[in-house]
Amino acid sequence: MNYVMYVLCMLIWGLNFIAVKIQGNHVSLEVALLYRSVIALILFTCLLSFVYKKISIKDFNLYTVLGFGICNFMISYLLLYYGTFYSTAAMVTLIFSMKAIITPICISIAFKTKISSRIYIGGIMGILSVLVILFPDLKQLSNQFIIGILLAIAGTVITSIGDVLSLYNSKQRVNPIVANTIGMMGAVILLFMYTFIRGEHYTMPHQFNFWIGLLYLSVLASFIAWLCYLKLINNIGAAESGYMVAMFPAIGGIASVLMGESTLNIHLIIGIALATSGAYIALKKPKHIKVKRG
Repeated sequence: MNYVMYVLCMLIWGLNFIAVKIQGNHVSLEVALLYRSVIALILFTCLLSFVYKKISIKDFNLYTVLGFGICNFMISYLLLYYGTFYSTAAMVTLIFSMKAIITPICISIAFKTKISSRIYIGGIMGILSVLVILFPDLKQLSNQFIIGILLAIAGTVITSIGDVLSLYNSKQRVNPIVANTIGMMGAVILLFMYTFIRGEHYTMPHQFNFWIGLLYLSVLASFIAWLCYLKLINNIGAAESGYMVAMFPAIGGIASVLMGESTLNIHLIIGIALATSGAYIALKKPKHIKVKRG
């Protein structure tokens, strides 16, 4: 069962940005994200009502829980959404996999812990993977594509900051379902205020691809995969569960090629291999050698 949940999470999250691309731009990205967040929030609220009958704000730090939600469910998503449309889903997926390197660095800064050398090795390989893929078109990259890359990097960094807040909440023994529901509620409220002030139109597109993408992102990516991930953390541990990030570039890259968005070439293959290996090295725990005493 663990294997099934692992593969399920890996595939669903690995295809996240492909789903964003499929969803299209029939409404603004902010409104599309608001719809996704509202659906996911309803699902989590229903789940929470079964788990807890009563929740007290005194039981957790509201600011860190809201900060986690706003970082991981609003700001980072918007940046990654725009990054996907300005560049390619394969490139954004590849950059996002560097979360395996950026998150430990952010955690080490926040909690003043030592950074392992494998994080630096993984980071260098991740940077090389992007350069290898971009190399053939380095002289003819459009400003829009470069902006997309920068937005994807910013979105990944914000996600890592959200992960730091999530770790803090976990250390304070905040139930993850509570943190996720309250955090997403904060993101929904802020998103609604933002879109309302901007004068966005809350229309319901009739295009089939929009609803396929929306339901995929809200039900599968934001709810089902997340619940499976929680179960995996409980069953096999956080570090082992995190290994799935290493496969995101391969999954996203293959899907991007099949969609006709990216071209299969040696640079893409090497880049994906570097990104996958780098993420795996960054996440891999060192083996402890047992010394026999006798």
